[in-house]
Amino acid sequence: MNDKLPGADKKISAGICGILLGALGIHRFILGDTKGGILRILITLVTCGAGSIIGLIEGIIYLTKSDEDFVELYINQKKGWF
Repeated sequence: MNDKLPGADKKISAGICGILLGALGIHRFILGDTKGGILRILITLVTCGAGSIIGLIEGIIYLTKSDEDFVELYINQKKGWF
């Protein structure tokens, strides 16, 4: 019997990628948000890399949320920012 929430398996990979590769928007692509991923790349390019802090913050937020909160906000509601 599998007690994991559908989508909870993306929490760790999205969180770590947000922290390490936030400038490339990889964490948004993992969550199925192509527009958000492309937007993160554009922000990073326009701000000469300073926009990568967004991915770092999002990665930390993902990892500190409970599985239930993560799935509800980022999988079900498809929340785009923080």
